[in-house]
Amino acid sequence: MSRFQPDEFLINLRGKVVLLTGGAHGIGAALVKFCMDSGAHVCFGDLDEQAGKALAHEISHSRSQSNADPSTPGVLFVATDVTSYESVLGLFQACLEKFGRIDSAVSCAGIIEIGNWFDPTLDLETVRNLPTRKVLDVNLVGSLYFARVASVYLRQGRKDGDDKSLTLISSVAGFKESPGLFVYQVSYSLLFFPRPPRPRINPSPQATKHGILGLMRSLRLYLPPTTGIRVNAICPWMVPTAMTEGIESMWRAAGLPINETVDVARIVAGVAGNPDMNGKAIYVEGGRGWEIEDNINRLEGQWLGEEQAASLARGQEVLGAGMDWAKK
Repeated sequence: MSRFQPDEFLINLRGKVVLLTGGAHGIGAALVKFCMDSGAHVCFGDLDEQAGKALAHEISHSRSQSNADPSTPGVLFVATDVTSYESVLGLFQACLEKFGRIDSAVSCAGIIEIGNWFDPTLDLETVRNLPTRKVLDVNLVGSLYFARVASVYLRQGRKDGDDKSLTLISSVAGFKESPGLFVYQVSYSLLFFPRPPRPRINPSPQATKHGILGLMRSLRLYLPPTTGIRVNAICPWMVPTAMTEGIESMWRAAGLPINETVDVARIVAGVAGNPDMNGKAIYVEGGRGWEIEDNINRLEGQWLGEEQAASLARGQEVLGAGMDWAKK
């Protein structure tokens, strides 16, 4: 894996407009602050309106105390439900109206597991109850909504040479099995969940994070030639947030690496600021990032077979950017 060094690209965020979801807490909140500290204007959405408004007020107050130019647009919060297409549209529209353009869009909203889709106590009666699909709706469908709307709004007000990027937040669970996290992995790994009072496996978020990584892979050859937008994914490992309070002490006692939220924010900001980065997935561990897609592709002949890899490559060349799939 190649180490990703974000700091050299952070200067490229100065004066840019960054939009993100899930900005009121955790990694999202750290990203809001980090981007503004790097000189970017930020519009963020979150379902938690109270926390979002409080963060925006905190930032605005801090800027006024530091004698920042009050006429310079800085931060905008918009209450946003990523499971509502209209709400996602409203976030992008508000940002465009406020700042005149959007340069980078980061899909950061996500939730933890709700229930257990494959609970071993299920029987012929309880299996009849329809399980919740909220994790899918927030983590995966919400990311799809976000990416679709971003593909249009990032192009508005664009000038020649402008760099536009879409960044999707996946997880280590996007590429590494996390037993029991069935739906979440089609979204976060077990490491992003509080530990229950007794051993229990919660399945669903892992499935959604596989889906997000798959979304990035499907867009990386499609968006650049059709829209001029770069797309990348971030795959963090353990991050101490409200979701990991139950396992944090155990994790630290084991001496395992930990990401602080600002560590992940720095990686995300660096990816957004690197105009040459497209189609990459950055695994973040202990505050450091490594690109993982290049080696997966480079070693394809070894794990798939040379003949099969060559055939697959020819097929990919025929398909190109995939513009013909929708033809009737």
